[in-house]
Amino acid sequence: MSIVITFEIGINANGSEELAKMLIKAAKDSGADFVKFQKRDIDTCYTKEFLDSPRDSPWGDTQRHQKKGLEFSQQQYESIDAFCKSIGMGWYASAWDVSSQIFLRQFNLPHNKIASAMLGHKPLLREVASEMRHTFISTGMSSISEIAEAVDIFREYGCSFTLLHCNSSYPMREQDANLRCIQTLRDRFGCEVGYSGHETSLVKVCVAAVALGAIAIERHITLDRSMMGSDQAASIETHHLRDFVETVRAIPAILGTGVKDVTETEWSARKKLRVEVA
Repeated sequence: MSIVITFEIGINANGSEELAKMLIKAAKDSGADFVKFQKRDIDTCYTKEFLDSPRDSPWGDTQRHQKKGLEFSQQQYESIDAFCKSIGMGWYASAWDVSSQIFLRQFNLPHNKIASAMLGHKPLLREVASEMRHTFISTGMSSISEIAEAVDIFREYGCSFTLLHCNSSYPMREQDANLRCIQTLRDRFGCEVGYSGHETSLVKVCVAAVALGAIAIERHITLDRSMMGSDQAASIETHHLRDFVETVRAIPAILGTGVKDVTETEWSARKKLRVEVA
């Protein structure tokens, strides 16, 4: 079994196309399958009152300046798409509103993503499900009944999906991971389940998730966790990505088949060491 690994760039690029491409290249070099972004129409996602409220940032002194500064333009997305294609790296994005989902269609992406915060946005869920692209659905901050409502929409449209168990604290304490929910979600909804992590540790939570049956892993990445941004501290720095991918991908083979027998590699030791006394 091959684990699908997505490295989320999201807002960690801080609106910089150059920084985004550096993160894409690092993800590609690590052997990951996809990188992921976030797309928002800020005037749809936030109220005018909120956007006009004060906030100091490198882009200005209001929330509007900060939120707009984090978003990529049409031209930047076209450049990112071309760069990903040039190096053979897949990408997709989580839309935070319907107009952003429609915007993303022009790139014919391999997957869609529902962020945990959007699980209750029924019009967005229907818009995404109508595209019939395999969708990763994060389940942070949600009850089983709320997850069931989202699952019902995707099954109504016949759109395939993978649920991602998730705790939406940034960063997440390891004792809050509650990874047994992977089995809970699989049993309850009869579907494949992965894990989206926001912990500060490198790989141990993700290893445990794969051992419990997660078939997809998503983690945020960054050049430096001390950089400005709310997601940086819960991200993996790029110099750790190759080790992360190699470790996660090794787990299915380490787990094996569960069939207990004398293995081919044990026979020589058995011939030398086995004691048979009737």
